[in-house]
Amino acid sequence: QVQLVESGGGLVQAGGSLRLSCAASGRTFSSYRMGWFRQAPGKEREFVAAISWGDGSTYYAGSVKGRFTISRDNAKLTVYLQMNSLKPEDTAVYYCAARILDARKWTDWGQGTQVTVSS
Repeated sequence: QVQLVESGGGLVQAGGSLRLSCAASGRTFSSYRMGWFRQAPGKEREFVAAISWGDGSTYYAGSVKGRFTISRDNAKLTVYLQMNSLKPEDTAVYYCAARILDARKWTDWGQGTQVTVSS
């Protein structure tokens, strides 16, 4: 069973940076894609970024491209989301997710970590 544990959220001023971590366990992840999603109060959960564990291909939402960077550490089975130039509208609960590459849906989710950006 896949387990995903996020950490690294917190309170930061606008323009600041945070790095989120997602520790994965329970599977061999070479054929998985890992993602970050976020959900702000009163809004639907939205895609932020994803990375293919095998070849490292990355994907970003337009709203974070150029500010956020997703990466992975194969040895630590950890996925990171480096968030720079944070804006108040980035405030949300951030979730780590996983799915097999050819799956249609994201099947595994972490518990979420709160990111709050003050203006």
